[in-house]
Amino acid sequence: MRKFANTGCLIRLLAVWLALLTAALIAIAVTVARPNMRAVILMATGLVLLWIALGGALMRLFRDPLRLFVRALPLDWRIKFILLATLLALLEEVVTTLMTNLAPVFGVPFGAAYITASGNYFDVVCLHSVVVFIPMFVCWAFLLGRYDFSPNLVFLLFGLTGVVIEGLYSNGQGFAEFGLWIFVYGLMVYLPAYTLPAERNARKPHWWHYPLAVFLPILFTLPVVAVVGIIHPINLHFPPILPNT
Repeated sequence: MRKFANTGCLIRLLAVWLALLTAALIAIAVTVARPNMRAVILMATGLVLLWIALGGALMRLFRDPLRLFVRALPLDWRIKFILLATLLALLEEVVTTLMTNLAPVFGVPFGAAYITASGNYFDVVCLHSVVVFIPMFVCWAFLLGRYDFSPNLVFLLFGLTGVVIEGLYSNGQGFAEFGLWIFVYGLMVYLPAYTLPAERNARKPHWWHYPLAVFLPILFTLPVVAVVGIIHPINLHFPPILPNT
């Protein structure tokens, strides 16, 4: 119980940090940022407001009714976990792709600023993002069948996986944005973890299971990444963002 309370406190601290950082970036966007970077900041702000603030609040509000609904479905809990996490990842990408396509609303031409690899939703989810997330959800279904991680811990650990992925993908920038990525990724798995049955015979994790839970999902993605890289070797469908314009 104490550990659960501590993780909840940590999540609230991260939320405060993210709110303060977002406010600071908005101030920069409306005062000194050049148009392209201002658009990127506003896109990221839209992600924070729609996916993290609104989406997170709705998940919190309806988590108990949803748990009853999900537990009543006649499927193995692992399948339900993977399907629900995939659905949430698809919804998250609705928000990110929407923000990319709203570039003209944020004052720049389409493609001059973006937060997804493409403006095409199906290209994004099938060839860049969700297709890679699914093996990670499979990994977590395996881990949760063996170890009794609380929903808050699943949120934080998968959030850290997201920090590592985004940090490596962005040559280090993602590590500085840890608050954002912990919430973006963590909200994909918190609700699925909350719906798990208590009687799944999972045992208490040891300390080494925590770093394992951060990095093992990345290993699960490698075969999919290799196949997608052969089928669709385009990492980005836009030109580099020019920060001085």
